[in-house]
Amino acid sequence: MSKGRILVVEDDFDISNMLRIYFTGQGYEVQVAPRGGDALALTRQQLPHLIILDIMLPDMDGYAVCKELRTTTRTSHIPIIFLTQRDERSDKIAGLELGADDYITKPFDIEELKLRVQNAIVRSERESLTDPRSGLPSGRLIEDQLRALMRNDRAWSYADVKINNFEAFKDVYGFVAGDEVLRFTALLIGEVVDEQGTPDDFIGHPGGDNFVIITYSDDPDRLSEFLRERFNEDVKKHYSFIDREAGKIVVDDGMGGQHEVGLMTLSVGQVSALTHQFADIREITELAAENRRRGQDRVPTVEDDSW
Repeated sequence: MSKGRILVVEDDFDISNMLRIYFTGQGYEVQVAPRGGDALALTRQQLPHLIILDIMLPDMDGYAVCKELRTTTRTSHIPIIFLTQRDERSDKIAGLELGADDYITKPFDIEELKLRVQNAIVRSERESLTDPRSGLPSGRLIEDQLRALMRNDRAWSYADVKINNFEAFKDVYGFVAGDEVLRFTALLIGEVVDEQGTPDDFIGHPGGDNFVIITYSDDPDRLSEFLRERFNEDVKKHYSFIDREAGKIVVDDGMGGQHEVGLMTLSVGQVSALTHQFADIREITELAAENRRRGQDRVPTVEDDSW
């Protein structure tokens, strides 16, 4: 199982290749971006658990990349370690003021860098900042976003997203396959939000088979429907050909018998600031979960008298 995803942002091929080979050997998934723009694009596609960021880049400096990541809702939580040849105190302070988590200068001790990477990822997970499987914000970061909604004058929608039949899938295919489904789901939600949502939208992973989306989209219904359709079709790739064709799996019931369970699908329950006034964040999450369980995954309009 991977220890996490690392994005190395470094234009020196020898250094980036060395880091890719070394950290891959240590059990991490590693992506390399030679330019700041490439780094921002890759981060939007799939959130890394940590970024090793060189300051001197050909298109934009590492400070600008860090600032963009820190001021974007979906990437503001990612630990960043600056990597640079500079050893000036003012440069270090500038990086830390922008929100970098650590700073190491070239030439560096690879064992020291490994420990800094390891500690940053563990600290992030221990503080309930990210889920170790999806890399998405978790725990306190989700709560912070919900509290911010209570003070937000913009029209927002909150979606409670759940993978149906996920536990049955894990029972048959195992935990490793289950973790792959969670990573796939996180990536898919990111793609759909990029396409249908806004740059200020937030995606979280409270844990297990549950995800949350906060969107400022003008049409959250379309976003949810598109997400559900994409998931219900694309998740079939995680099944064997036989199960895919049958449209179901056979699960042991723990008492010597078996029962059939359908393939995984996605259910979504939404609430909107356009239709409700909430007294606290618990009302938001409970009503969205209730709507999901009842199958009321359409955000009603103000004119909807049945709401």
